[in-house]
Amino acid sequence: MLVTIQNARSVGGTITAPPSKSMAHRAVLCAALAEGRSHITNLEFSKDISATLGAAAQLCARVRTGADDAVVEGLGHFVPLAAPVNCCESGSTLRFLIPIASLTGQAVSFTGRGRLMERPQSVYDALYQEQGLRFEQSAAGLTVEGALTPGEYRLAGNVSSQFISGLLFALPLLSGNSTLHLIPPVESRSYIDMTRSVQAAFGVQSHWLDENTLAIPGGQHYHPCDYTVEGDYSQAAFPAVLGAACGGVTITGLAPETLQGDAAILDILRRCGAKFTQTEAGIPFTKSPLHGVDIDLADCPDLGPVLMVLGLLCEGTTVIRNAERLRLKESDRIAAMEAELRACGGVLESEGGTITVHGCADRLHAPAGVLHGHNDHRVVMSLAVLALSTGIPLTVDDAEAITKSWPNFFEAIKPLGAEVEYA
Repeated sequence: MLVTIQNARSVGGTITAPPSKSMAHRAVLCAALAEGRSHITNLEFSKDISATLGAAAQLCARVRTGADDAVVEGLGHFVPLAAPVNCCESGSTLRFLIPIASLTGQAVSFTGRGRLMERPQSVYDALYQEQGLRFEQSAAGLTVEGALTPGEYRLAGNVSSQFISGLLFALPLLSGNSTLHLIPPVESRSYIDMTRSVQAAFGVQSHWLDENTLAIPGGQHYHPCDYTVEGDYSQAAFPAVLGAACGGVTITGLAPETLQGDAAILDILRRCGAKFTQTEAGIPFTKSPLHGVDIDLADCPDLGPVLMVLGLLCEGTTVIRNAERLRLKESDRIAAMEAELRACGGVLESEGGTITVHGCADRLHAPAGVLHGHNDHRVVMSLAVLALSTGIPLTVDDAEAITKSWPNFFEAIKPLGAEVEYA
């Protein structure tokens, strides 16, 4: 799908952050693993969340969805699988479910779309081989079989936190205690604590023995509960960058106290010179000069693409570090954003996981043709922010990629002054 984004008027208005995709994945799985009825409210049925709900229904739960909520009734046992579990393009769904699959007593196969089956699973591969369990991955899918055992686990702390969270979901259900030793440095710690927080709401506990060691008591049970998903800082980053650049934008629906690592967007914008206040009612931005800063993405990699746009709009140089994981997402997000931003006159370069962006807002121009969305929701939404913040109309392909995380994105930005034309 082609979409053209341009300003219908000056930028300004109010936008509500969608529900947190990260929190929703975790709540759905905890509810599915509990025995009984849980009611999850404030849901956005993106493709990723729909994949997790579908997987829960295949494995161990009955799921009934409403307009923005779901009732998940955990069966208290796993059911025989008649087909592979389709994770669509959701890395969280796949990596969270692999350890859970070891509890089912059967071989479990997973399929997906896009680059999902190309994304590295070496952490689990090594762990399964170590325990003598089946782990087979190909471009067509992934199959695991065999039960994980309680005990001592050692994982690199600088891998995706999704591997750590996956083990956190499954290990409490084993008969004995387990310990996760994370080899420093530990990145994305906020995502680990987000998992632990949602688990605690469903009655499952773990605790840090020190900053690199997690103790996970065995023999636990998830308990059903009613859970409301808070607003998503990673998605709010798109209107936040727009508000910082143009002023007049107010974001609602975000909890001031949160475990989300992507809440770092506010500190990053503040350091760039953005002017805003945060209250329970919302976050209004006023226009102010922006300047480049040094940014560490280790705990908030999803912010990378829109921060590359921000760097172009700042005076001076922005350096984004620890961005290696961006190369292993739905696209190589570093290469994708470099290509599309350069097509608009952007000046930036990268080496490994370090991206250097040179402020050049006054030299940006309309591209010679259509920009490519690279089948990546965050690339598409970042380019929309570029169009609105600069006033340069941009046409982007693969625009349907937004359905992966924020299906209503284009409609949501219209009250901010966006004109969106679909082809």
